[in-house]
Amino acid sequence: MAENSNDDVRKQALEQAEAGFEGFIKWTKYGIYGSLAFLLAVGSCNFGVENKSFPAYNGEQYSPSNLNIKN
Repeated sequence: MAENSNDDVRKQALEQAEAGFEGFIKWTKYGIYGSLAFLLAVGSCNFGVENKSFPAYNGEQYSPSNLNIKN
């Protein structure tokens, strides 16, 4: 009788371990897919921003030409 209950416990433990592993894999996939979607969404805001017609830095805009400096 002890062997029979041991087998039942092992079978239940195996079923529980398999269910936990399947849940872990499922949520890991969701996490990876969500992370990739987020990175692509954030990255799409920056793709193609800097090109020759729209430079990222305009030096004339920041030059202090209207300052009166007294020595």
